[in-house]
Amino acid sequence: MPTSSARSSSGCPPERHDLASRQGRGTATLILVTNDDGITSPGLHALYDELKRLDQVIVVAPDAERSAVGHAITVTTPLRVQEFRRGEEVMGFATNGTPADCVKIAVRTLLDPPPDLVVSGINRGSNMGTNVIYSGTVSAATEARILGIPSLAISLDTHGNADWTYAAVVGRRLAAQVLEHGLPPRVLLNVNVPNLPASRIRGLRVTRQGDSRFVEGFVVREDPRRQPYYWLTGSYEVDDDDPETDGWAVANGYVSVTPISFDLTAHAARAELVRWGLEA
Repeated sequence: MPTSSARSSSGCPPERHDLASRQGRGTATLILVTNDDGITSPGLHALYDELKRLDQVIVVAPDAERSAVGHAITVTTPLRVQEFRRGEEVMGFATNGTPADCVKIAVRTLLDPPPDLVVSGINRGSNMGTNVIYSGTVSAATEARILGIPSLAISLDTHGNADWTYAAVVGRRLAAQVLEHGLPPRVLLNVNVPNLPASRIRGLRVTRQGDSRFVEGFVVREDPRRQPYYWLTGSYEVDDDDPETDGWAVANGYVSVTPISFDLTAHAARAELVRWGLEA
């Protein structure tokens, strides 16, 4: 397992990372990788290795799993940052914060100037339909876009035996496209990949967010003091039969690429509310 150390190689707190220095970077592109599964996640490491084929990559990710924390940020406790090494290689930093914290502290403190692109993932488990609201993976990419940095989130549709290979390649190819073409204002990409070998992937579809969702229940148990506690459980239900949706695409062997935005305004409903006379 990769090891980490609490301070940078200079022995000083990691206030700025030398990889991020324009003097050291020259004209190189810097890609920030983060996730919500934690910095030792094999999905993150597969993505990191693949993105290094494009240019310079640095990781700032949670020091442990922070799945389903949504866009939470830390405001009542301090953030701690540790240099993270894989063998002799310095990959970046681990923090005790949320995925959104990781992007914030990377952009505002650790990296100067900021990265050219943020890629969040590869998540273990899809982030489609209403799940994007809960997803720390998607929220990290969303935070980057709020800060004005192009971004994408990538997830693999499995909670079992994962083959990260093709998803990492998809991440690299889409990262290259975003670096080349840019993204519209406030728009990021939410990418979901079937857990299939490349030979069985049917292609890529540009999709919309569907209605599939996680249907929850709670298992009630008793602690040694005979007090009840509740453990969230449930299953993901794909309710999308529209080929334009992310759920349908992935269920039918396609990579889903959904442009999403942090603008949550229901624009079509504004005229209806005006007709209610609310502005009178």
